[in-house]
Amino acid sequence: MSYLEMCKSDLNEYLKSALVTDGRAKTLYEAMNYSLLNDGKRLRPALCMATAETFGVSREAVLPAAAALEMIHSYSLIHDDLPCMDDDDLRRGQPTNHMVFGEAMALLAGDGLLTEAFVQLSRPLSGVSPERQVTMLHTLALRAGASGMVGGQAVDVELTGQDGTLDDVAFIHLHKTARLIQASIEIGALFPELPDEHVRALSVYGESLGLAFQMIDDVLDVVGSQDELGKTPGKDVAAAKLTYPRFIGVEETRKLAAQVIERGEQALLRVGIVSSSLQELQSVVLERTH
Repeated sequence: MSYLEMCKSDLNEYLKSALVTDGRAKTLYEAMNYSLLNDGKRLRPALCMATAETFGVSREAVLPAAAALEMIHSYSLIHDDLPCMDDDDLRRGQPTNHMVFGEAMALLAGDGLLTEAFVQLSRPLSGVSPERQVTMLHTLALRAGASGMVGGQAVDVELTGQDGTLDDVAFIHLHKTARLIQASIEIGALFPELPDEHVRALSVYGESLGLAFQMIDDVLDVVGSQDELGKTPGKDVAAAKLTYPRFIGVEETRKLAAQVIERGEQALLRVGIVSSSLQELQSVVLERTH
């Protein structure tokens, strides 16, 4: 079993009992769990676990934070798929949330997951001081909010179908996708007590990994199949979204992703951080086909 599969197994077991209704708002909970328990990569939670484990923290201790990250990611996918956004009917190989539960309930399911993420991250965390936990909460809110993921989504919506520039592409990639991946590593780095220079290096690495992830995602939208992706391919091209392949082509985008990853690796090497688990997850990002 790969490291990612081990993290995924642990997280999936935890998520099964993370959202349980007392019998009220039953459809809402069904809609939230429909997307949350669907078979995703669980890369963001795995990155959080891998970062903490690199410094001797157990995966079990990180599970509430890992669950919070996956809830944020799942909510963003529900909202992305809505007719007013990307208007997609397939996600992770299954009908999208609004196709099953309707647009209003899908919207509320996303809202619910967003809020429940902070319930998870505010639970008592073993070995974590109140000050570091507050920093975790602040980090997640900052990276997922208007100055992070949501801000990137807003600019993506505004510029879809426009000419745009490479600077616009860089902004969208950095905020819409990279910031939450960066937060996954930043939060993982807050479980142990680390020197400031280690925390900064891990933050740079997280940003680099997040940028590369979205670059490869753009490539897969061009070259991937529906069976591989679990969602509709060619959507970016059809909608005239701003992507790197649109401006520099598929092969140059792949090369750029590798260069961005190297920048992150160098940041870790400068402070002497070596992590086989992070290295394995990095390979997943660069070599994935779905």
